Amino acid sequence: MEKSAAIRVMQVTPDWRPALLQLRVTAPQRDFVSDIAPSLDDAERCPGSTPMVILRNDEPIGYYRIEMHAASIAEREYDRPAVGLRSFFIDHRWQGQGLASRALAAAIDDLSTRHPHAQLLVLLVNCRNLAALRLYLRARFIDTGQLYHGGRAGPQHLLWRELP
Repeated sequence: MEKSAAIRVMQVTPDWRPALLQLRVTAPQRDFVSDIAPSLDDAERCPGSTPMVILRNDEPIGYYRIEMHAASIAEREYDRPAVGLRSFFIDHRWQGQGLASRALAAAIDDLSTRHPHAQLLVLLVNCRNLAALRLYLRARFIDTGQLYHGGRAGPQHLLWRELP
């Protein structure tokens, strides 16, 4: 992997949509990450949901959403100001190169500027998605020990991370 490649994130604009619609995960990952087209459509309809593109240099390699209403993550309230992370993924062509860790770090840095009031970042990860669980734990997320059973592919761990 080229370590000097710039990884950055930015809010999705209509210009990014055609390139984002080309992004895919591997077949086994489809249980854990929704297709991008419905996620983009849903983000456009949901106030407080911000679709984000992950860029390597200036090429889209991934996607995620930030939810201002963190209660939409696991259908619960949090004791501190929180935002949610949803649908985080790296395109299958770019996986296995350490880019997800760098992209997650860029997303967290962006959140401190975009949402300076937020103290927590919360997310759900499917219990069978061990690669994603390892990624989030390495990024200092804490597994709350609580499971959310409302997911389409089985129970999910509720994780949170303090924001800078």
